[in-house]
Amino acid sequence: MKVSDLQYVLALQHVPNLGDVSAKKLIRHTGSAEAVFKEKKSVLLKIGGIGNTKLSYLFSSENLKAAEKELEFILKNSIKTLYYEHSDYPEKLKHCTDGPILLFQRGNIQLINRKIISVVGTRKATPHGINFCEQLLEELAPLDPVIVSGFAYGIDIAAQRAALKHKLQTIGCLAHGLNQMYPGLHQKYVAEVERNGGFLTDFWSTDTFDRNNFLKRNRIIAGMCEATIVIESAEKGGSLVTADIANSYNREVFAVPGRPGDLQSKGCNMLIKSQQAHVLTSAVDLVYMLNWRSQTPVKPVQKQLFVELEEEEQALYGYLKDKGKEQLDLIALNCSIPTFKAATLLLNMELKGVVRPLPGKLFEAV
Repeated sequence: MKVSDLQYVLALQHVPNLGDVSAKKLIRHTGSAEAVFKEKKSVLLKIGGIGNTKLSYLFSSENLKAAEKELEFILKNSIKTLYYEHSDYPEKLKHCTDGPILLFQRGNIQLINRKIISVVGTRKATPHGINFCEQLLEELAPLDPVIVSGFAYGIDIAAQRAALKHKLQTIGCLAHGLNQMYPGLHQKYVAEVERNGGFLTDFWSTDTFDRNNFLKRNRIIAGMCEATIVIESAEKGGSLVTADIANSYNREVFAVPGRPGDLQSKGCNMLIKSQQAHVLTSAVDLVYMLNWRSQTPVKPVQKQLFVELEEEEQALYGYLKDKGKEQLDLIALNCSIPTFKAATLLLNMELKGVVRPLPGKLFEAV
């Protein structure tokens, strides 16, 4: 994007009371951000959903002045800008009506043709939640997904550290401008995140830090991803808001169940109970529901010498040992197990390292 074009987009983003939905309407009607400022107010007022209140500050000279100042910050600090109509803007976020017209990026983010999921949860994570998070990403590592989170305390940073450990690209969506980092304690992870992903935000360097920003930030976390995973959450919390936004965008939501009395499981249990989230107990659940299985098999975390199999898994394994290579439908038919359940069992057995998938929906015992 040309510097002159970027300044007008920034100016439009700066207009009070306008918002991203209305800004997109104006751009769509006039053709560009620059054209919005050069169009007559009487013409703009004819656009559905655009009224005097939203246009009251549009023609103020302060918008271009502020944009010029922010542009200086962007150029001086080599900030990359992602315009919502360009190819480098997150593809799924383009389809969210309230997605930002402009994102600011630091780091080395590559999103084209990638599996992208968000992992969120409470800031007061338990050891169980952190361990589950680390194990989940270890199991998913062969699929090479991009891990998105909020870079906050608790589950967020646990997910991003686990992503770095397994050399997965990770993105921190921030609730402030790129001139600062919150929480300050996580500054030590910034360089590594930028080498293996980066940071995204739609806040300016001049925006005052406010906890209410987290709610606005959450739409980016939910919108740019194929699925949102809630690992731990109390009865109320920002991760539940993210899950709600993801559902509104028609994205898949997963929640890790917990014991009824656990405070940090109440939110997850509520999501599952109210059918706002799928149950997530291992990577198999995610791979199955997102249909990733047909794209790339999940590899076992560690091949075990002696593996314990459930009764139905033992039946499938015994059949494959006797039969050799066989198609999924025939395996299910001959073992008297529904096909959908056989697929799940085989995925689990694949993680245990006792079967391997072959082209053409074939499986064989290892």
